[in-house]
Amino acid sequence: MSDTTVQDREQRERDEAAAPQGLPEPQPAEVTAEGEDIPVPPGAPRALLRSLMGPHRRRILVAMLMITVQQAALQVGPLLVSIAIDRAIPALRDHDAGPLVAITAAYLGCAAVATLLQRSFIRLSGLINQDILLEMRRRIFRHAQLLSLDFHERYTSGRIISRATSDVDAVRELLNEGLQELLSVALQILYISGLLLFLDWRLGLASIASAVPVYLLQRSYRLRSKDIYRRSRTAVATVIVRFTETMNGIRPVQAFRREEANEAAFGLANAEYAKSNADSMLSMARFVASARATANVWIVGLVLWGAYLVSARELQLGVLAAFVLYLRRLFDPIDQLAMFVNGYQSAAAALEKIAGLLAHEPSVPEPAEPLPLPARPEGSAAGRGIVFDQVGFSYRTGKQVLPPFSLDVPAGQSVAVVGATGAGKSTLAKLLARFYDPTGGRLLLDGVDLRELATAELRQGVVMVTQESFLFSGTVADNIAVGRPGASRAEVEEAARAIGADPFIRELPEGYDTDVRKRGGRISAGQRQLVAFARALLADPSVLILDEATSSLDVPGERAVQEAMRTVLAGRTAVIIAHRLSTVEIADRVLVMEQGRIVEDGTPAELIAGTGRFSRLHEAWRDSLV
Repeated sequence: MSDTTVQDREQRERDEAAAPQGLPEPQPAEVTAEGEDIPVPPGAPRALLRSLMGPHRRRILVAMLMITVQQAALQVGPLLVSIAIDRAIPALRDHDAGPLVAITAAYLGCAAVATLLQRSFIRLSGLINQDILLEMRRRIFRHAQLLSLDFHERYTSGRIISRATSDVDAVRELLNEGLQELLSVALQILYISGLLLFLDWRLGLASIASAVPVYLLQRSYRLRSKDIYRRSRTAVATVIVRFTETMNGIRPVQAFRREEANEAAFGLANAEYAKSNADSMLSMARFVASARATANVWIVGLVLWGAYLVSARELQLGVLAAFVLYLRRLFDPIDQLAMFVNGYQSAAAALEKIAGLLAHEPSVPEPAEPLPLPARPEGSAAGRGIVFDQVGFSYRTGKQVLPPFSLDVPAGQSVAVVGATGAGKSTLAKLLARFYDPTGGRLLLDGVDLRELATAELRQGVVMVTQESFLFSGTVADNIAVGRPGASRAEVEEAARAIGADPFIRELPEGYDTDVRKRGGRISAGQRQLVAFARALLADPSVLILDEATSSLDVPGERAVQEAMRTVLAGRTAVIIAHRLSTVEIADRVLVMEQGRIVEDGTPAELIAGTGRFSRLHEAWRDSLV
């Protein structure tokens, strides 16, 4: 029986890993680390950016005003140099230092204003950017928790981590540096173009014409690099997925000597990420070189033309000097522009990923107008009645797991569900916990369709204890109190005693205040299972679902739990999914499932006395004990 149990468990895990790929879903999601991302609705990235920036509209306008005035003060410099050469220096030769002093004071004043405004702009924009990034991370975390279980079974945790870390960092780099550079460059080009036309319309028009080839080069680079950065964001997510999966499974990795295989897989993902980065750098280098060469040729031509106009006395020397200074300023931002496009493409790809995640709707939605559960009559059983009304469930592929069936579980009854692997036991439990919605029929709790119940009320009334028994970092008492956060210490300890966990907890170094560490790694699997039981019992649900919840317990521990459960489950409705037939003994009723159908239904004694499937299973189990 023990070998069968292990094989069943392994097969069930394979089934569960494959099953979610077929669940109904508004949009297809990626199914592997290398799979495609969630499709992004048109306009979702822009809508996300608008919603993030909306609350800061006034501060953004103030920051834009600051940078506008700062650039104006900065670009006055060459014009003042021109005036100094053509007017102040000749006046100084006539012993009139007033113009030179005034121009020098104006130059220094403009520099001081530009410095002060730039400092204020950087400080204000930094505050805005941090608020936006904090809100973005908060939304990702909050939305990821709201998404349905089937989504998390297909969309790896590493990719969600990537959305909240590397993708947010890409947006951060653009907000912190890129947007300032873009605004500065745009204003710089605008101001300089106007000043060049003011100084000499002929040279000004020729200078502005240089924007055409530079724009064409920039557009070609932007289109080329767009796909590269999309690949880069997917590649870095794959690297994070490989890393987190290996670290989370370090015990089996070392136990089964998977280090070399994992290193090879990580190396491939890392190489793909490096290749996408190299492609982006190469693309940027080509753009910068081409744009710089174009700019240099244009500058040489304009300087030669300007020198000719000076020699022909059609242009003043100071104006030519200002022209040269402005031309350098006009073309110097080419490198900045390349870096901005580089950061923009990376941030745009990252924003697409984030927007796709945030736009993804849960497949198990919250009802628009939830209905309350009816109040239980005083003195009635603590449990609630469950009715499966022609409930059926199929995967997206069309494969049917549960043909339409009906089942009535009265309030306060404990029902054990047994059957071979793939019979549909766990699917039935997950439908009852509303991790999934049935594809047909209704599932009622005291007459209310689960789809019409508020999630908070459903989770309070229906609690599921699984084989995994996940524990959070923190104390034993904290983990038990997850079931009811407002519980007192006495209530926490009482729940632990009722389930039989109190003795081993008190033997821990700090008793109930012992830190169980990550995933409860400080205590054994069986002890984690007992803590999970105590957590569920403290929650005091009306319906308790046990999905192979005693599989991690040894025989003495299982017997202790069964004794506690007889008392604790009295009056409550319970659905027990079990491979160990010893667990079935506490049930009032047994359902035997086969290929999604209920083929036997009765009390344990009735089915054992019969000649059906359960009787044969029980006999085989009893023989294995001997």
